[in-house]
Amino acid sequence: MMTESAARMAPSAVLAQPDKTVQESKPISWVAFQRKYLTREDQYKYEWVDGAVVKTIRGMDKSQLYIQFNLQEFFHELKNQKNTSGELIAEPDLFFLTNHRRPDIAWLTEPQIYALADPTAYEVPRFVIEVVSTNDNINKVKAKMINYGDAGVEVVWQIFPVHRQVDVYTGPLLHHMTVCKGSDVCSAAPALPDFQLTVDAIFYKP
Repeated sequence: MMTESAARMAPSAVLAQPDKTVQESKPISWVAFQRKYLTREDQYKYEWVDGAVVKTIRGMDKSQLYIQFNLQEFFHELKNQKNTSGELIAEPDLFFLTNHRRPDIAWLTEPQIYALADPTAYEVPRFVIEVVSTNDNINKVKAKMINYGDAGVEVVWQIFPVHRQVDVYTGPLLHHMTVCKGSDVCSAAPALPDFQLTVDAIFYKP
């Protein structure tokens, strides 16, 4: 888990840390990545990992938007009941230690959202959701999970639409995994204790 000082480091300071994984393309600076990839709109997701571009198929295609809708509808019910705050945000541009990532969905608190108005702010979500498609490379998925755990994310849901399954990762460095199917309840505790849905509810279609 990160120390309090590390959690508040600006990206400019974080990026000075040494690389820890193998680069997947030619090295590129963060400034160049911002200019060439940060606002690019196509079928790919671009992330800046260990000084290189990681290009993957977007986690959610149009056939899976209902999953995001179900999750956000339940979250907004909790907000209306005053049981939570903040927002579930799709593909936010965030740093996890030295790496720029775009989680499929991340829960950010109101203070975090306002803090990120400062371009140098560094905020790590406590709860992240990834929709894992058949196009996702298992090594890239694993590298992202390690990155999340090292950065201090407390809970990650990996949603598998093809298998109608959700793997819930919790604990120090996200080392504990619970497999959920059907009527099993997926919980975002301890990050977001009231956010609990069955797998059937996540995949609900009228």
